Amino acid sequence: MPDLLYEKHPEGHYALFTMNRPDRLNALGGTSGRDLTEALLDFNNDVEMRVGIMTGEGRAFSAGADLKEMTDRNARTAEIEARFESGQINAEERGRELAAGGGGAQVLGGPLSGSPKPFIAAVNGLAIGGGCERAMDCDIRIMSTEAYFGLFEVKRGILAGYAIHHASRLMPFSEAMYLLLTADRMSPEQALRIGFVHEVVEPDRLIPRAVEIAGMIAENAPLAIQGTKAMTQLWRQFAMQESQRLSTWVSKAVLSSDDAKEGPRAFAEKRAPAWTGR
Repeated sequence: MPDLLYEKHPEGHYALFTMNRPDRLNALGGTSGRDLTEALLDFNNDVEMRVGIMTGEGRAFSAGADLKEMTDRNARTAEIEARFESGQINAEERGRELAAGGGGAQVLGGPLSGSPKPFIAAVNGLAIGGGCERAMDCDIRIMSTEAYFGLFEVKRGILAGYAIHHASRLMPFSEAMYLLLTADRMSPEQALRIGFVHEVVEPDRLIPRAVEIAGMIAENAPLAIQGTKAMTQLWRQFAMQESQRLSTWVSKAVLSSDDAKEGPRAFAEKRAPAWTGR
């Protein structure tokens, strides 16, 4: 079974993308990245597909990055950096090995905002870390009364990725800062109050309502819809190169720290982290 299910509905001109790792709360690991890339290639090139809907299987939308996989990746990254520092590999080899292991530079744009066609996030359950960011990457968000958002990265000694650059563009600045700095949960009522989501519905109405919205969009001229998204994404992505430059410097300090290794390790070992500030 693939880690992401892709179902096309030509009669309604929409496709349903379902994150499918329910035993891991749909954590963004395994083959899910590759599955999404392949599905988007087909979706973007199919003229009958006009709207995408992203949701999760089971009780979660997505728990974000797979921290157990992150712990393993941190160990591989540390080994690569040690070989580079000792002169065993050069800078080009270091970059190639880091990229192969998923330790490359942060990607600012997301796959869904990068699609020429609009995406609706149907948030069925918890959406934390990268799961919250995947919802952010969509153009419209609706959520179940049983769902909630959270950006818990600071609890793990790491930085939010996409949300660092985009959260304050999608909600009031102080609300974005509260979410990023406190690692508190955002309830459906709070998300609706600040305009982060368009609508909150009962769980059994979530996908039907997403399909209704997709149908309203699909009734309109496809090129006009795509042109509208292209123009609004210009504002959404404005000054991202400057954000990337600052992020590269900050990330180097934070993500190479002992705390950045301790956070995921403590999570995997089901214990409280022991922060050192180093």
